[in-house]
Amino acid sequence: HGITSLFAAFNIADGTVISELHRRHRALEFKKFLITIDKAVPAELDVHLVCDNYATHNTAEIKAWLSRHPRFHVHFTPTGSSWINQVERWFGLLTDKLIRRGVHTSVKALEEDIQAWIDTWNQNPRPFTWTKTADEILKSLADYLAKIKPTTPSSG
Repeated sequence: HGITSLFAAFNIADGTVISELHRRHRALEFKKFLITIDKAVPAELDVHLVCDNYATHNTAEIKAWLSRHPRFHVHFTPTGSSWINQVERWFGLLTDKLIRRGVHTSVKALEEDIQAWIDTWNQNPRPFTWTKTADEILKSLADYLAKIKPTTPSSG
């Protein structure tokens, strides 16, 4: 029935979400979303955006906008490591709780359901908290890497 793009900013302190739905996913729509964030976040606060490396986030137009808004600080996640981007976890919840369970006969119906889900989320927002310390995570990663480390072939 068509597509929609959801732009979302997840406040890691309180779990609230600022969002916009657009039918396209270009720098123009991303810039509109940045303006929405700028209006929604109190002017005395800095805004730290953690973004993936999607080309839309790094165009000349976006760079120019960001240079005129010095309170915005963009941090790009390394390729393949979107798990450190908490909004990705929130998108996972949206997908599991709404998108996969829903039947949408039009893009408009999908967008209405997404907006209703976000409105409900924001009535009782929940920030994500790590359950392990950084040391525990690094140890777990080191243990995993030791298990999968390829053995060197014997010379012969």
